[in-house]
Amino acid sequence: MDNAVYTALTRQSGLMHEMQVVAHNIANLSTTGFRREGVVFAEHVHRLDGAPSLSMAHASARHIDLSQGDMQATGNPFDLAILGEGFFLVETPQGERLTRAGHFTPNEAGELMSPAGHRLLDAGGAPVQMPPDARDVAVAADGTLSADGGPVARIGLWHPADPLSLRREAGALFAADAMEPAGEDAGTILQGRLEAANVAPVAEIARMIEVQRAYEAGQALLDREDERIRNVIQTLGR
Repeated sequence: MDNAVYTALTRQSGLMHEMQVVAHNIANLSTTGFRREGVVFAEHVHRLDGAPSLSMAHASARHIDLSQGDMQATGNPFDLAILGEGFFLVETPQGERLTRAGHFTPNEAGELMSPAGHRLLDAGGAPVQMPPDARDVAVAADGTLSADGGPVARIGLWHPADPLSLRREAGALFAADAMEPAGEDAGTILQGRLEAANVAPVAEIARMIEVQRAYEAGQALLDREDERIRNVIQTLGR
């Protein structure tokens, strides 16, 4: 196969991958705490003995955009949002996970649960539990949770020990090799608000159109190369 075809195919594969990422961003416009992703393209240059070098595009890495999303007031005392850096820590069947989605509801035991049934963990990694008969619930900026005027727990902010190990899972959940409490420069917790997805719809749609046009241009090149090769084979076969 001609080198131009190899190069075009690797580019097409990367563009298809980027199209999937952009579509996933758009599909999660209304997902609380969602973080948009981008694709990182890299160039791989290979040279055989005595042959010209061959450059190929590689687009397997993803970049997670951790910029702040818009705040939406809900008035629900168990809705929490993070202003600044940091994540909530929740307990899932697969282990502890990070999230910016702060919609929680107390279960029958008073434990704060996410809509998916994941328990919210405090600054020490233990489940946050409310008294069953609590009425006046307040959450301070530092995460101190109070009920009827008395402190109950302190909701901690966490981050991955190695930022490069942060990996997206389902929805607004993130996994990391290790989590640790966020430092003094971490964000603050706002009660009665939720953080919206940090996806800009117009920018994502514009990027989707751009990627689609680039993919169509690459496909046109492959079609022309295929026709050229066919013509050469037919000519030499006469």
